[in-house]
Amino acid sequence: MNNPAITLENISFCYNKRQILEDVNLLVKKGEFASIVGPNGGGKTTLLKLILGLIKPSTGKIMVCGKPPEQAREKIGYMPQYAHLDMNFPATVLDVVLMGRLTKKKLWFSKQDKKQACIAIDEVDMASHIHTGFSELSGGQKQRVLIARALCSKPSILLLDEPTANVDHKTEENLFSILKKLNIDMTILLVSHDLGFVSKYVKSVICVNRRVVIHPTTLIDGAMIMDIYHGNLKMVRHDHRCSEKGHCHD
Repeated sequence: MNNPAITLENISFCYNKRQILEDVNLLVKKGEFASIVGPNGGGKTTLLKLILGLIKPSTGKIMVCGKPPEQAREKIGYMPQYAHLDMNFPATVLDVVLMGRLTKKKLWFSKQDKKQACIAIDEVDMASHIHTGFSELSGGQKQRVLIARALCSKPSILLLDEPTANVDHKTEENLFSILKKLNIDMTILLVSHDLGFVSKYVKSVICVNRRVVIHPTTLIDGAMIMDIYHGNLKMVRHDHRCSEKGHCHD
């Protein structure tokens, strides 16, 4: 494959002598839209941090856009699982999104920074709230703003760690509709526990449980879920509703 977005070769990672990831080989093509799934403690967030260059592998090689992760960070937009923002701090939507333009060399924001922030805010349909206090927003609106913060640097790759955590189903659908549009111009990897929901949006599923395997969404079935999670797991069909009488099983 020519010029893949992300390549991991023979990656292993240990923390406090505990093996978190082992012998990981992964190739993510440009324009991919994939969900990272797996059990708690399986290494999903660790995988994202390795791609970001926030941590270094114990063994192996990582390339992002043809460069080591530390040299490719400007091409990556990242939304962490937990946003450490003081809800009492008087930051507006614009203030929060501008954080995505911060670098070690930059001490103030330029007109170009503010222009890119406004573009990112518009991309997630939050332009009407640009001067609203972040603490005044609903959970879904906050998630959109944090995605905009990740978009503000005009990344080629977008990494999201559980972007729809603690939001209702309608908000979740709206967020994925936005991501689907963004996928036209960028590669997107996101961590999610809702395999039944994301499978109708993403192109493939990256299964992480110490080792990593990638599957097309069309191949996800009960046997594969058992293999991923090492146990039974309920999948909720968000696109299907039972009749009022329910289903009958013989």
